[in-house]
Amino acid sequence: MLLLLSLLVPQMALAQNGSRLSEFLAAVQPADIVPGADRFGPPAGTPPTAPVFAGDRLLGHAFVNADWVNATGYSGRPIEVLVGLSVDGRITGARLMDHHEPIVLIGIPPERITEYIQAHVGANVLEIAQAGPRSRPQVDIVSGATVTVMVIGDSIIRSGIAVARAQDLFAAGGGTEAAAAPEAERVLDDPGTETRSWEELVGDGSVRRLFLTVGDVNQAFERAGNPQAAARPESRVPEDTFIDLYVGLASVPTIGRSLLGDVAYERLQSRLEPGQQAILIAANGAYSFKGSGYVRGGIFDRFEVLQGDASIRFRDRTHTRLADVMAEGAPGFRDVDLFIVPEGATLDPVAPWQLQLLVQRATSGRDKAFLTFDLGYELPATYTKVVEPPAAPLAQPVPAAPAPEAVSQGVSAPVPGEALAPEETPLWVTIWQSKVVDIAILTVAILILTAIFFFQDWLVKRPVLYDRIRIGFLLFTLVWIGWIAQAQLSVVNVLTFFNSLRTDFRWEYFLMAPLIFILWAATAASLLFWNRGAFCGWLCPFGALQELVNRVGRVLRVPQLKIPFGVHQRMTVIKYIIFLGLFGLSFSALAAAEQAAEVEPFKTAIVLRFMREWQFVAYAVLLLVASLFVERFFCRYLCPLGAALAIPARLRMFDWLRRYRECGNPCQRCANECPVQAIHPEGHINPNECIQCLHCQMLYHHDRKCPVMIQKRLKREKRAIGASEKPVLPPRPATVVRAVSKGAI
Repeated sequence: MLLLLSLLVPQMALAQNGSRLSEFLAAVQPADIVPGADRFGPPAGTPPTAPVFAGDRLLGHAFVNADWVNATGYSGRPIEVLVGLSVDGRITGARLMDHHEPIVLIGIPPERITEYIQAHVGANVLEIAQAGPRSRPQVDIVSGATVTVMVIGDSIIRSGIAVARAQDLFAAGGGTEAAAAPEAERVLDDPGTETRSWEELVGDGSVRRLFLTVGDVNQAFERAGNPQAAARPESRVPEDTFIDLYVGLASVPTIGRSLLGDVAYERLQSRLEPGQQAILIAANGAYSFKGSGYVRGGIFDRFEVLQGDASIRFRDRTHTRLADVMAEGAPGFRDVDLFIVPEGATLDPVAPWQLQLLVQRATSGRDKAFLTFDLGYELPATYTKVVEPPAAPLAQPVPAAPAPEAVSQGVSAPVPGEALAPEETPLWVTIWQSKVVDIAILTVAILILTAIFFFQDWLVKRPVLYDRIRIGFLLFTLVWIGWIAQAQLSVVNVLTFFNSLRTDFRWEYFLMAPLIFILWAATAASLLFWNRGAFCGWLCPFGALQELVNRVGRVLRVPQLKIPFGVHQRMTVIKYIIFLGLFGLSFSALAAAEQAAEVEPFKTAIVLRFMREWQFVAYAVLLLVASLFVERFFCRYLCPLGAALAIPARLRMFDWLRRYRECGNPCQRCANECPVQAIHPEGHINPNECIQCLHCQMLYHHDRKCPVMIQKRLKREKRAIGASEKPVLPPRPATVVRAVSKGAI
């Protein structure tokens, strides 16, 4: 371990430089990013850019998109693209350098992602910044990776605009981004003291409508040159409603109170931060605006909000499903949903914006075609007022000279007109702030589990209470930690962590997923106390699913297979071989190791909730069927994450599980009943296999099952009989042990 740390520490020290721009530049040729270039200049600035030259002539700039804008995808990790920008503001090249998107790693050919990225080459970010989102390049979206490619395309354009501003390309190219004289400002002015009917809200534009028939969408696909998609409509009747969608800015008091009702509106206001907005979307029709991404990973992939050069996407944590629209005269809707603009994104309520609906339609097999339809929204003038700018001062005051002691300490005088830019809140901080409730729930659960372990002797003496608490905790782990919060740990986390130690270690990577980070911290701490059992036995959603399935099987009298201990002991080696294979592969090809980590069914059964290709679902179901007959079959023999956690099990500082000297010689009760066969016939517990279920501790204190406790109970009963009656001698200890081991007592 000391040797390993000695090799890793220098790498960690080198990795603290933040951006990976220099590393990426070394992996490409200058002409790949800016055609005609022959060398890169040294990166400079914060965030950094690297000048790109042909000889001594500056052709453009190279940068990493994630250094400039939020490029976080499904994985919670940045999708890093190396981008080239010419001096006239055109995207000259883009190459995907690093990502950890689970959707892309499996089933999506890399060529499809590359084609999508290359379709942005040639776009002029100066024109896009001036003309708005409608002028962005129209690129076919990759089926199965909708959100991922939308993040990539959006981050390429927005980072290009940010770099163009930083390099002053707007001024050089004659753009209109130069500072203009202050103009009158339009601000929100709505007391919210009244409510309005549905007819009034729609009539003045407080609520905007997008209505499409099946025929409208078919014609749009035909005009786009895709007759295959037009031939597969949602309905064969062209006049049928494809979607009838309404949008309103619910954070505006009058609109929100009218649409939500007083109670729901006040509840919304209590959730909103100052300046944060909320949008209500209601729809009928054959097509749902929520889309498959919501089911798959908590991301709504069929619509986004565009304002200026920024785009806003929504996740389930900022979403609330409503029963109905409360405005008087409102029709009934199939879907009524409230979306809060996520922290880190900004929506100006008085500036125009668009809701862009993504319409997708299958063409053949897994291929899909995509179109977008825009619904413009501008807040009616009745909710705003105009504020005139303050008059310009007649003369600029002369800044005071710094005090002599300030000069001696290196403090410079303020520059006229210069304001200190507020320090931008790191993205991971924003994410943690948005998950305060989830963090609190998980923290409380971990504290409860800690109390269970610390007071285990008190709990296991009450077998019924212990069993109910265990079932309840396993249900919480499966449903909330797994299916709702999707905080399933994986061996991929282990591989990524060790790879980052070797290359570019940044805590921000791991802090992007608060619940995963907290679970890993708790698991690492628990290894010193209870080896891997705290996680594997209590906090692993797939482990909980296996145990609950086995309990159902026992109720249904499914026969339980007893694997001979010698065979069992040799089969446990399989998971260590799998882990070492993945670990070794990760050093040369991390992406390949992440794909090979599909030996874990966690993504299929927990993260994607079985919404996946049939072969992955069949594999996960097969493992669950095996767990009907052999409790926690996958945990025992195949789990690489369990193997990774078992390796440092010898480091534990305490031994909490009690044993009698009679355990194993001759009594085999605990060994026979251990759910994962972690107790050797000799009586000792193998910490590498133990999941800390505490079943053996329940037996340890049970005066009807443990021979030692049976002896103590019989002696107590003998003393209670009294001297007046004929004493009943307890059976000999050896007889009790043999009877207990055989299950006769």
